[in-house]
Amino acid sequence: MPRPIRKAVFPVAGLGTRFLPATKAMPKEMLTVVDRPLIQHVFDEARAAGIEHFIFVTGRNKAVIEDHFDNQVELESTLGERGKRKELETLNSDQPGPGQTSFTRQQAPRGLGHAVWCARELVGNEPFALLLPDVLVKHDKSCLAQMIEAHASLGEDANMIAVEEVAEDQTHQYGVVGIGEERAERTFSLTQMVEKPAKGTAPSNLIITGRYILQPEIFDLLENQAPGAGGEIQITDAMITLNSQQPFYAYRFLGRTFDCGSKSGFLAANIAYAMERDDLADGLREEMRKYL
Repeated sequence: MPRPIRKAVFPVAGLGTRFLPATKAMPKEMLTVVDRPLIQHVFDEARAAGIEHFIFVTGRNKAVIEDHFDNQVELESTLGERGKRKELETLNSDQPGPGQTSFTRQQAPRGLGHAVWCARELVGNEPFALLLPDVLVKHDKSCLAQMIEAHASLGEDANMIAVEEVAEDQTHQYGVVGIGEERAERTFSLTQMVEKPAKGTAPSNLIITGRYILQPEIFDLLENQAPGAGGEIQITDAMITLNSQQPFYAYRFLGRTFDCGSKSGFLAANIAYAMERDDLADGLREEMRKYL
C-alpha cells in the first residue's frame, strides 16, 4: 500500500520574464485569474486533494507570496468594522492553518530540478506532490485529487506524472512520454520520457502537464544531476533515471488545462473562470460580442 501523499511542493522562484513589465516588481504567481492569484488557484487544488503541508520554493522579490498566505490583521480588522462579512469569510477560508506552510529559498535560477532539490529537507523521506503554479487544470475533481486516488492503487514506490494529448505538430514544444499497458483506469506504465523531441520523433502525442507525484529518491538524483537544456538542472532528466529504478506511471487526467505561463493561456483562463461566475458571465459575454 503506498504511503499517503501529505506534502506538496510549489516552485515559485521563476523570474516571469514572459510577462514583463507586469512582473518587474510583482511575482508572476500573484497575477490574478479573475480575483484569485495563480498560486491561490494551485494551492486550492492541492488542499482539495488532501495535502496537509504546503512547501513553497521562493526566490528574490517573492516575499509577497508568503504575505499572501499569512494573516493581514489590519485588513481583517477593517473588514470586520465595516461589516464586510462575506469578504472576511473568503479571506479566512483561503488561509492555510498554523504550521501548514513552509518557505525555502532557491538562491540562483538553476532550473526546476534545482528548485525541487531545495525542498528536500522540508519534504523528508516520503513521497510528495509537485505542482507547477503556472498550470491551471479546471475540473470538478482537481487534477491532483484524481492522481492521488489513482496512485493509491499502485505499489509503495510508485511515481506518477499527469499527461494530456496535444496535436502531433506541437509535441516538439513539450516533454513527451511513451506509454505501455494500462495498469488502472487512465493509468499507464511509463516507457519513455523525451524533453522537446525533434519534429516527427516523439514517442506519442502525450505531454507532461505540470502535476507530479514523486518518491523522495528523486532528491539524491537531483543532487548529482548534470545541467541539461539551457544549462539548468532539469527535473525530466532526473525522472528518466528514476524511471529505470522505480515504477513510473502516466495518468491521463480529466479536465481542461490552461498554460498561464503564456499570455494567451493566461487570458483564456481568465475568460473560462469568469464565465463560471454568475456575477460576471452575462456582462463578460456582452463585452466579448463587441470584439467578435
